[in-house]
Amino acid sequence: MSSIKGLGGRLYTGETSVNIVGNAKRWYIVSALFTLLSIGALAVQGLHLGIEFKGGSAYTFPTTTATVEQARAAVESTGIGGELIIQKIGTDKIRVQTGSLTTAQSDSVEAAITSNFGVVAADIDTQLIGPSWGKEITKKALYGLLAFIIVILLFLAMTFEPKMAIAALVAVLHDVFITVGIYALIGFDVTPATVIGFLTILGYSLYDTVVIFDKVRENTRSITSTSKQTFTQATNLAVNQTIVRSINTTVIALLPVAAILFIGGGLLGAGTLKDISLALFIGMLVGSYSSVFIAPAVLAQLREKEPAMIALAKRVQARGTAAVTATTTASSVQGGSAVVNDRRGPRNQPKRKGRK
Repeated sequence: MSSIKGLGGRLYTGETSVNIVGNAKRWYIVSALFTLLSIGALAVQGLHLGIEFKGGSAYTFPTTTATVEQARAAVESTGIGGELIIQKIGTDKIRVQTGSLTTAQSDSVEAAITSNFGVVAADIDTQLIGPSWGKEITKKALYGLLAFIIVILLFLAMTFEPKMAIAALVAVLHDVFITVGIYALIGFDVTPATVIGFLTILGYSLYDTVVIFDKVRENTRSITSTSKQTFTQATNLAVNQTIVRSINTTVIALLPVAAILFIGGGLLGAGTLKDISLALFIGMLVGSYSSVFIAPAVLAQLREKEPAMIALAKRVQARGTAAVTATTTASSVQGGSAVVNDRRGPRNQPKRKGRK
């Protein structure tokens, strides 16, 4: 523990430095690979939308003996085709999800469940959602995401600067796209709980990014007058100064989410807990990565193109070259003096007169 604290102190003072911003191409390549994986998953499998978005019927009934295969056979015996999803929830419930059904078809599914598994009709939790209502929910979810992005852009532009808002937006879109792609790859249903999870991870990612950007602003407030560091170097120092904090925050936040996902989801089965915890778990990991490795690098590249920063980079480079030249010259002078002194040793001393 003390070694970690010592490392954090050295990173904060600049005694130890990890060149994160300077190696931006590496992080871009990693993000590009995950982005291509997400595109492939979305193109091949697509998102599995829940009945709340596409409409359909869901029947949840208690049972301790029935299996998923038995429930599928019972529902298929009614002649209902199309999409049919059977899930085991915990150890004492089964959930049957179908497409949109008529009243007669819904009654036949309930009758098949009651006759095959000895369940009372009052114990069946039935959800019937029409496709028009599902489209309305989808539209509202997209509107909510768009409004969230616009508000965040305005807030960051007013609090910091427009280029910081652009860099933060790039990181947010990076997080959403990769999280959605992994969601499609795993094959989980996208439900309203998933949308809540997405909005939560966006807020978490932006929180971490804002903390780093605040340190960047502090380090670059008078950077053009000192000419000691380029903007990229000052940004990299800010990332090093906050990276330990980011790691600690991420680990502490992931522990309860992992408990909900792996323990609660495993015991309680598929449901709201599993939907929201998976989105949170993936999104927090991706969001922490983008806050440290993507957003600062994008900001540095945007700022380094400004005329003032280009001139600053030239001054810093010239100053470094002058320092190296002065050091080399001093070393040469010291070496030459040593040689001269060696040559002007005892040979140049006056000769002693002979004694009488």
